[in-house]
Amino acid sequence: MGDLVRLSVEDGVGVVTVENPPVNALSPGVPEGILDGVQRFGSDENVRAIVLIGGGRTFIAGADIKEFGKITSGEKRRGPGLISVIEALENSSKPVVAAIHGTAFGGGLETAQGCHYRVALRSAQVGQPEVKLGIIPGAHGTQRLPRLAGLSKALEMCALGDPVSAADAADHGIVDRLIDGSGYTELLAGAVSFAAEKAAAGGPHPKASELTDNLPTPDEAAPVFAAARELAKAKRRGFMAPLKAIDAVECAVTLPFSEGIKREAEIFQECLFSTQSKALIHAFFSERRVRKVPDVPKETATREIRSAAVIGAGTMGGGIAMAYANAGIPVRLKEVTQEALDCGYATIRKNYERSVRRGRFTPEYVQQRLALITPQTGWDGFEAADIIVEAVFENMALKKAVFGDIDRLARPGAILASNTSTLSIDEIASSTSRPQDVIGHHFFSPANVMRLLEIVRGAATSKDVVATSMALARRLRKVGVLVGNCHGFVGNRMFHPYRREAQFLAEEGARPAEVDRVLYEFGAAMGPMAVGDLAGLDVGMRVRKEAPHLYPPGTRRPLAEDALCEMGRYGQKTKAGWYRYGQDRSRHEDPEVDAMLKRVAAEAGIEQREISDQEILDRVVYALVNEGARILEEGFALRASDIDIIYLYGYGFPAFRGGPMFYADTVGLGKVLARVEEFHSQHGHWWRPASLLKELAENRGTFSEWDRSR
Repeated sequence: MGDLVRLSVEDGVGVVTVENPPVNALSPGVPEGILDGVQRFGSDENVRAIVLIGGGRTFIAGADIKEFGKITSGEKRRGPGLISVIEALENSSKPVVAAIHGTAFGGGLETAQGCHYRVALRSAQVGQPEVKLGIIPGAHGTQRLPRLAGLSKALEMCALGDPVSAADAADHGIVDRLIDGSGYTELLAGAVSFAAEKAAAGGPHPKASELTDNLPTPDEAAPVFAAARELAKAKRRGFMAPLKAIDAVECAVTLPFSEGIKREAEIFQECLFSTQSKALIHAFFSERRVRKVPDVPKETATREIRSAAVIGAGTMGGGIAMAYANAGIPVRLKEVTQEALDCGYATIRKNYERSVRRGRFTPEYVQQRLALITPQTGWDGFEAADIIVEAVFENMALKKAVFGDIDRLARPGAILASNTSTLSIDEIASSTSRPQDVIGHHFFSPANVMRLLEIVRGAATSKDVVATSMALARRLRKVGVLVGNCHGFVGNRMFHPYRREAQFLAEEGARPAEVDRVLYEFGAAMGPMAVGDLAGLDVGMRVRKEAPHLYPPGTRRPLAEDALCEMGRYGQKTKAGWYRYGQDRSRHEDPEVDAMLKRVAAEAGIEQREISDQEILDRVVYALVNEGARILEEGFALRASDIDIIYLYGYGFPAFRGGPMFYADTVGLGKVLARVEEFHSQHGHWWRPASLLKELAENRGTFSEWDRSR
């Protein structure tokens, strides 16, 4: 048991306290400690009831996820562990009360369901989020929860994985009593009192496994399961685990408990060893790994960010201002003209109003956030800002002029950040007298929603500016990923060949809608053509004009999007791009685009042909992978997993595939290399295999194992 579980007695009630900070995960030793405590108190005549509680800030937040990797790698076998603990709790002759504060997630909630009763602070949350790791509850959660909460609530929690409040849990029978108070002391006192009350009332004490009142008949349940499957397919498109969780919950209705738990175990095992689960667990750990920067130690001092200023109130600038305001940081928002400022501020208001209508924010919250944003056309107050973020058009001359202005205005020690998506941070910094304070903060649109923040380190950027930026990302509720300074950094440098190949495929005969369909069916949030229309095709055209060196003489360059721009088709904002758009933004194929593609192909001497779905998928995805390998070998990303996080959170790459580099690992780098070499022989220059891809493929290595930060 060691120090992981502490035993004490309060007024004749045995208290089993889990002490495994920070989240009291069910690491090896914790289940054994709980079991030992239950057995000791069960045989102690001076103890009349038992309370299970978490020390510190939470109950049991879930399993130790590292253990899943040990099981799938063959390092250890899955034993009875937690299940034997839950059975001991449920079969105790003395009433057992789970006392919940913070979170009771996954195995934590399953443990609580094994107790006879559950009490919780009003601030607590409970949930079965296992599907977010590609698995299902595996310690009888799919069988006990519907017996406690009813079928609909159990399906919602097990298939979608979202947490529910303590009040909601109490309304659905998961929690027996809400405890007033704000912390551990009040919770413990309330739980001990409740346990003593139940002991005095005598038994028998309810066992969740034996409850049947909340279970409908199979015929009554059939439409509920059908609706749940349709919802899961819509909300968790492409994910396997939500549908498997529904299958498991269905067993609670169609099978006795003893048979249902056997089927749950089989489904859990199937999910755990699936590629999807491995991908989602990879993403879980990768998100935490990005915080580690080898030459910027954890103890590096950070600069205090109490106020911010943003230059540019367009789509990006307005979203960035909202991100700061949502984090409680006062922000000044500057535009050149009053008309542009009014337009930008009106968009911010509309965005907040939309969130109120959807129930995401309250009107009071929105008023508080808006009060933190000061719209202005002058430079007033910029001299006091702790960070100034530039969010003007993607034009180097303009950005350098802006940085020259803020260099003269900003106080010493202020961080000067650029939201550039492609341009050199070093060149931007050269227009200031303090390049050590300049860094790239590349937000993704809409900046108030998207979780990724690409943090671009310049040659002179100081370590404390890097450390401050990484900490600020978390404060803004973003996932900050540190990258090096090259054209397009990591995300857009890879996105360029991805969308280039999509254009080449369209010019060679693939219909734009076919390209988008293949990527959508692969699991992407949107296909490459639809993404271009959403972002604005003129944005890409400006980037190409800013960086002609991207296309060396004699190499093939994409022609279709420039042709669309010449036709005035910039995408959704002009109601026409690769597609034609209706008033409701509905997308329609357009014969004009087909005619343009035939004309462009004929003028360039490109023979159009039938192109298979597999070729479409391989060309666009392996273009990402090959460029990602170059980025790694050149040192612009610390880890392949950092690239995966960028694509999962910034570009809508399907989470259940783990990111482009992890996906390549699952295919096998030998197979990926063979396909890249095939494309190289067919299409030339752009498909030259990256040296790192060749090296890893030839040595049977993986991107996941390759880590420059070690």
